[in-house]
Amino acid sequence: MLDIQFIRNNPKIVQKNSDNKNKKISISEFLELDKKNRILIQKLEELRNQRNQLTSKIKSKPTVEEIDKGAKLKEQIAQLEGELEPISRLFKDTLRSIPNIASDDVPVGKSEEDNKISKYVGDKTSFDYKPKPHWEIAEALGIMDRQRAVRISGSRFTYLIGGLVEMQFAITNFIFKLLSDEKFIEELIKKNHLNLVAKPFVPILPPMMMKTEPYEATGRLKAEETTYKLADDDLWLIASAEHSLCSMYIDEIIPEKNLPIRYIGYSTAFRREAGTYGKDTNGLIRMHQFDKLEMEVFSTQETSMDEHLLTIAIQEEIVRLLGLPYRVVLKCTADIGDPNARGIDIDTWMPGQDRYIETHSADYMTDYQTRSLKTRIKKADGTIELAHTSDATAVAMSRTLAAIVENYQTKDGHIIVPDILKQFMGGKEEI
Repeated sequence: MLDIQFIRNNPKIVQKNSDNKNKKISISEFLELDKKNRILIQKLEELRNQRNQLTSKIKSKPTVEEIDKGAKLKEQIAQLEGELEPISRLFKDTLRSIPNIASDDVPVGKSEEDNKISKYVGDKTSFDYKPKPHWEIAEALGIMDRQRAVRISGSRFTYLIGGLVEMQFAITNFIFKLLSDEKFIEELIKKNHLNLVAKPFVPILPPMMMKTEPYEATGRLKAEETTYKLADDDLWLIASAEHSLCSMYIDEIIPEKNLPIRYIGYSTAFRREAGTYGKDTNGLIRMHQFDKLEMEVFSTQETSMDEHLLTIAIQEEIVRLLGLPYRVVLKCTADIGDPNARGIDIDTWMPGQDRYIETHSADYMTDYQTRSLKTRIKKADGTIELAHTSDATAVAMSRTLAAIVENYQTKDGHIIVPDILKQFMGGKEEI
């Protein structure tokens, strides 16, 4: 969430930013609520102080006057607590709903149609025949089975079988090896002129369920449109490894010498995909369940933007090494999401569908998450400040597998294994 003092000092900036993010919220009304909340808290503290002073004065048996005064104070405190509780709850909920301030280079827009394509990389894959979409190829090869999955789990689920499973774990091993290579990180830092240390990413398997309180603090809990809730427990299924990674150091102070902390997390993601009826119902693009490799970085305020840029450079290098044509998209204010200060998408070319499809996203969060999570840094000089976070997709498995199948298909319906993955598939040349 945003710093309340920043909102008080800059209401016009916060209102304009909220408008640019299509967030229907009145900052002036929120500040009136803030004022009312503070007045009630002050009155309550004064009454509690009076009660404490009265109690401290009583040395033995209280007088009738003292008993009467104590009873009145107790009644007034209870009344004020009753008034404050709903106002305080509304204040906290509203504060959390105010979006992060967008970075200066984020284009203002009303929808994803206003996103800005910054570059195209690689020529679109050419064929001497009409290429097929990935689901037709995979189902014909018997390495994907939607029909049986629908009977078991419903729509937007599938079985992956044989060669696609081998390729998924080949990609996983490739990514873990790549991001744990300090030399690879160092080369990307130098190439992109970033002021960072060449510290590798640490593989991590995070929890795939989260309690409500930490999930809400991340700014990522979207109960109605995205996130699945367990019926009998205070637990939610995560929609990305990033959600249980960014909250990992909740209410902790991290020594600056330990930064940056870079994780590459592997998990299954669960998404309701509400509001997408009839969209991408075929294939692997919009699933209720899929696996992801996600980068999460904890850093200082001074280095956080460069960490964000590093994750984007890594994403581009992954797609390039897989031999896939792609484009880089700078997302507009309406599309980056409430907690984001900046957002980048990488869209990969899907020849079987004749379109680019998002396969990667990179989010720059500043201290928006860590303020709610109370994740702080102890600087070398002893001062305490909020940590900054950024997250980015290394690989969204289902979409990356779809991209490989469509770009590496052969006329006879097979799939050539990308060169970079052959060593992780026992030298297998094709599926």
